[in-house]
Amino acid sequence: MEGNGDIQWSFSQVKGTLDDDVTEADIISCVEFNHDGELLATGDKGGRVVIFQRDPASKACLPRRGEYNVYSTFQSHEPEFDYLKSLEIEEKINKIRWLRRKNQAHFLLSTNDKTIKLWKVSERDKKVEGYNTRLENGSVVDRDNFCSLRVPIIKPMELMIEASPRRIFANAHTYHINSISVNSDQETYLSADDLRINLWHLEITDQSFNIVDIKPTNMEELTEVITAAEFHPVECNLFVYSSSKGTIRLCDMRSAALCDRHAKLFEEPEDPTNRSFFFRNNFQYFRR
Repeated sequence: MEGNGDIQWSFSQVKGTLDDDVTEADIISCVEFNHDGELLATGDKGGRVVIFQRDPASKACLPRRGEYNVYSTFQSHEPEFDYLKSLEIEEKINKIRWLRRKNQAHFLLSTNDKTIKLWKVSERDKKVEGYNTRLENGSVVDRDNFCSLRVPIIKPMELMIEASPRRIFANAHTYHINSISVNSDQETYLSADDLRINLWHLEITDQSFNIVDIKPTNMEELTEVITAAEFHPVECNLFVYSSSKGTIRLCDMRSAALCDRHAKLFEEPEDPTNRSFFFRNNFQYFRR
């Protein structure tokens, strides 16, 4: 920050190579920090998630620098084909959302147009050796040669970062998913497409509850679509969603199971000289 109070931005770090022949699959489609800023997750059009970890050395130097190193890379989504609709579902990651850390592992949600996945990212630097029934190569010990009881021991190993899918939430959206947001209770989350918003429990993959539905009976009467949705960072019963008209609606789930009536509406008068159907596709709550 300069003496006059203005913030001066400077280029800090480049990850990857600056090649002219970058493929479509390598283009980043979403970025998300975790809650303490130690991890940064990026999703690309190839369905991959790359997690960066903040370099401890960059925090110790003065002035502090936010440099990151690659922590883990995994394939989150694969291209699919919907045979009922004869529609290709691309693997591009639309959104990533982190869950708050409760143990040594990290959890995050990632979604493409149709399927949401819950991922567990964990570290492993120890392994167990000396099993009684299996050899080191994995083969089963011959019972005739089994003459003594051994106590398995734990040995250190090279650090491994494992990413494994814990839940797969699918077949709940007719239209393309544009938003996911984790509730402050860390038990539920919402997902939104162009016309509907669904509420999920993180432990239940085959059932969701529709909390917003703006689809008209006659699709020719459609005047707006949902462009983004987000839970309140503290109040678990409140969420907002924006529309292509530029309006933001605040909804309270305590008022009704289907939040077809908003608690508060935020909008600006429409400029007739600058009309656009699609207006807002992202927003964030700001804490006081």
